[in-house]
Amino acid sequence: MIDKDVSTLNIYDLLNILPHRYPFLLVDKIIEYEKGKKVRGIKNVTINEPYFPGHFPEFPITPGVVIIEAMAQIGGILLLEEAKERDELAILSGVDKVRFRRIVKPGDQIVIEAELLQKKINFCKLKCTAYVENYVVAEGELLIALYKEDSIRDLYTSNSDNR
Repeated sequence: MIDKDVSTLNIYDLLNILPHRYPFLLVDKIIEYEKGKKVRGIKNVTINEPYFPGHFPEFPITPGVVIIEAMAQIGGILLLEEAKERDELAILSGVDKVRFRRIVKPGDQIVIEAELLQKKINFCKLKCTAYVENYVVAEGELLIALYKEDSIRDLYTSNSDNR
């Protein structure tokens, strides 16, 4: 649970909130948090990222889908406290108006801002912007759906027809 007075979260806090783990935990730190409204977080990009050996080895570039996922994980912080209390998972369900403005490379630090635009019972829309050195590198709107953990778990049972 996030303390209402806390405005930053370290990696240990994030491990208690986000279900992701290496190599797909793409958030290093939350530097600003306003419950239910907006969040700002950091993704540090290192040469050791698992995608760089195959994504242009001589000129490593962070794939756009990785930036989108980092935006979704940071934006998901806005939902996951309440969702966890109801045994729900936040799942990226759509991307709209996404544009990539600049290349992100090893050594860059991506600062991602996510603002809650709309929230319904089981989904929300976020406006996300990613920056490197105050330059916009990506922006767009993400749709996040909330699913009961049991309904996701049912997809992995041998007798499930829930596809």
